[in-house]
Amino acid sequence: MLPFWLTTFALVGAQQAPSPCTLAGPTVEARWTGTVPRAATAAAPLQLVADHPLPGTTSRFDYQSLEPDAGRLFISHMGAGQLVVFDVRAGRVIGNLDGFERVTGVLAVPAEHRAYASAAGAHAVMVVNDSTFKIVARIPGPSFPDGIAYAPDERRVFVSDESGQRDFAIDARTNRVVTPIELGGEAGNTQYDSTSHCVIVAVQTANQLAVIDPATATIVRRITLDRAVRYPHGVYIDAAHRLAFIAGQESATLGVLDLQTLQLRQVLPIGSDPDVLAFDPILGRLYVAAESGVVAVFAEQDGSLTQLGWYRTPWAHTVAVDRGTHRVYLPLANVSGHPTLRVLSPTDSH
Repeated sequence: MLPFWLTTFALVGAQQAPSPCTLAGPTVEARWTGTVPRAATAAAPLQLVADHPLPGTTSRFDYQSLEPDAGRLFISHMGAGQLVVFDVRAGRVIGNLDGFERVTGVLAVPAEHRAYASAAGAHAVMVVNDSTFKIVARIPGPSFPDGIAYAPDERRVFVSDESGQRDFAIDARTNRVVTPIELGGEAGNTQYDSTSHCVIVAVQTANQLAVIDPATATIVRRITLDRAVRYPHGVYIDAAHRLAFIAGQESATLGVLDLQTLQLRQVLPIGSDPDVLAFDPILGRLYVAAESGVVAVFAEQDGSLTQLGWYRTPWAHTVAVDRGTHRVYLPLANVSGHPTLRVLSPTDSH
């Protein structure tokens, strides 16, 4: 029998060991045999709260990431090469950071007191202190870094390298690349599934999802999507309901993938050239923003989506949501000659 102190040490060590990725297995085909319904293009249940001026040029914005406890919204101003920090409680810009050439993806990680931003023009991932807004590290490697995810047990950041056809695993403790992971096709968005403890990457040109074990930084399964969802780019994981929402850029459809059966439950119409997804888990509200200036709005209930309508405005291809207030944030490149952060609120949230 082991001494008490050694048994205790072993138990603590076991508790600290990363959880295994439970989606590992052979390649599977996510089929769809149904029909895609007609789009519910009535006005979405959203009302204008405010339009806030944003700094910089009237140029493209990309991803956003909200720190809900601090109320800081990090916005990639891709065209200006700047990272904008907006205080959602005060309703004002509190930082406009230079040095983020052609910035695409951004992810706030409160556990690390950092925000990570993909500077695609510099072929690097920038690491920012989330309080001082100072750049603390620059991690080279990806050709075109894009979507970002964080695996908390391993303390690893995973970054899509879109044109490089890889996903990069980065150690958040050292700000160094652990390894590039070859995907076999262009990388779309990267997401972490907190229930399965896996990282899921859209592989656009292969029409697949690649499942990565964050502990080993290797692909442990591939999910080939039906052609009803073509060229998957935007992805959101609803871990609680075991669903993955996948936006097909070429098909202008949203696939609802059951993460238990690995089959498509639904395929629904969305705006053409869809890009960024956001989800309000309290209201069960999904927002899918498209390059065509359409935000498709869905209600999630009992594992399926119902179309609620479309919100239309030019430049609305990126969306974020505050699960506490249920407010929706759309950074728009040009509203009457100025970059603007549009804030909306659901009209049916009560």
